[in-house]
Amino acid sequence: MKNKIVSWNVNGVRAIVKKNFINDINKINADIICLQETKANTEEVKNALSIFNNFYIYANSSKARKGYSGTAILTKIKPIKVIYDINIEIHDQEGRVILLEFEDFILINVYVPNSGQELKRIDYRKQWDKDFLNYCLTQNRRKPLIVTGDFNVAHQEIDIARPKANYNKSSGYTQIEIDGFSEFLNNEFIDIFRKIHPAKIIYTWWNYRFKARERNVGWRIDYFLINKLLLKNVISVDIEDQILGSDHCPITLELNI
Repeated sequence: MKNKIVSWNVNGVRAIVKKNFINDINKINADIICLQETKANTEEVKNALSIFNNFYIYANSSKARKGYSGTAILTKIKPIKVIYDINIEIHDQEGRVILLEFEDFILINVYVPNSGQELKRIDYRKQWDKDFLNYCLTQNRRKPLIVTGDFNVAHQEIDIARPKANYNKSSGYTQIEIDGFSEFLNNEFIDIFRKIHPAKIIYTWWNYRFKARERNVGWRIDYFLINKLLLKNVISVDIEDQILGSDHCPITLELNI
């Protein structure tokens, strides 16, 4: 059975639905839609997405700050189980994680915390990376796991337009963040886009300032990480960088599972 998953940091779900979002999502024709940075409470998310009436909708909202962070998943396939957050209080305030369990796999949608201006949150980010990896490893022991979302890190030089100018200076490209991401790859997860497209230069996020998208001065910070056991099930993985509406673009993964 083919399943197509799309992941997209929409930078505000109520704003993006006023753009070309619905048409873009319909063209992608996904079975599961993972959204990050919804910036709305659960009812507002469901109202904004109510046009997708053939999907089950699950939303996780920030408890600490209104209109901040947040994740959502829309799925045509009803999950066996839904879990919000990772059961660690310090990490469970901003609506950053939703887990759906299906018959043959588990899917986690994540919006990883940004390390902030002047790297003020870098110590928190380091702890998040450690705790979130442990959570994922626990789930991965139950069923093959797919983790997708905005990881807020460019992993290699190929994933960022200006690596030297940003290394250890900019949030999202410090060695601490790179190492945190590498630990996933050291624990039997695969960055499936880079596995299939080892030399392709393409980005998923562009700073709104400085006309970065027009000049394609971007970062690849949105990922599908999969249990290596699922590699044989992968049909395709793509970055839809021609789709506008947010400062991120959608990424897609199609599997036979």
